[in-house]
Amino acid sequence: MVEVRLIVNPSSGREESVTYVDRVKEILQEKYDTLSIRYTEKAGDAANFAREAAQEQVDTVIMMGGDGTVSEGVNGLAEQPFRPKFSLIPLGTMNDLARALGISLDPDEAIEQLIHLKEKKLDIGKVNDHYFMDVVAIGTLPEAVHQVKPEQKTKLGPFAYFIQGAKALSESTVYHFNLNVDGEEIAVESMLIIVALTNSVGGFERMLPHARVDDGQLHLLVLKGDKIVNKLKVIPKIFTGEAIHDDQVLYRPFQTATIEKMENTELIANVDGDKGDALPLRLEVLPQHLTVLVPENTKK
Repeated sequence: MVEVRLIVNPSSGREESVTYVDRVKEILQEKYDTLSIRYTEKAGDAANFAREAAQEQVDTVIMMGGDGTVSEGVNGLAEQPFRPKFSLIPLGTMNDLARALGISLDPDEAIEQLIHLKEKKLDIGKVNDHYFMDVVAIGTLPEAVHQVKPEQKTKLGPFAYFIQGAKALSESTVYHFNLNVDGEEIAVESMLIIVALTNSVGGFERMLPHARVDDGQLHLLVLKGDKIVNKLKVIPKIFTGEAIHDDQVLYRPFQTATIEKMENTELIANVDGDKGDALPLRLEVLPQHLTVLVPENTKK
């Protein structure tokens, strides 16, 4: 008996996710012998449901929600000896992993793509004792993202992040960091550090043009310096992927790293769009650790 487990976040997709469930059930019941459904009610549920599916050796897990739901699901699967195949129906604000995998951002289209899927290996990242599938961001801009309330995301979408980011830029706060990147010690002043697994970060699909979901590397991008005029010149390049060649930016693919802040104040990382650990951070890539199901016709 081949079983699929559907994990649904009812609050995703402007709280419209439950309207899609019937069509998803219809497709999955055609493809699998058994279908079971779990609905999340609170933070941590998606991780627990995914962990439960792995322990029961369910063949496939489908996650229906935003990046937070998918990230929780990845955390639930990552440490299990048996890791089910998984896929996702993106219903969030950014949907970075879906973008990187060629899964449609239109829920109806993404659901129809479930009919024809193929397997692909997927790298994931580990930050301290947790796992991530998209990005770890540190600094003034990520701190601002923490201020975006769920109701703002529902009402304004990505524009809510833009508003908070503009406020953060005006403050121009810079931190002093010590990095160890694959054994190399680096001291740098910065307002923004990004560690990403894929080319899509914050909804911008060209930010890290060389990153691939299965290249066995994490990708470090550091905006250097403390002069606001330089930041204003470089930030547009970050969104277009040109920043990796700029003198004001440190870009490096890597496999393991640590990031420490010199100041004696707390700085909390943003992990896959949510609050993560306070620095210091230990980071590593787990190459091709999970098997993801992607649309059969995608070139990604």
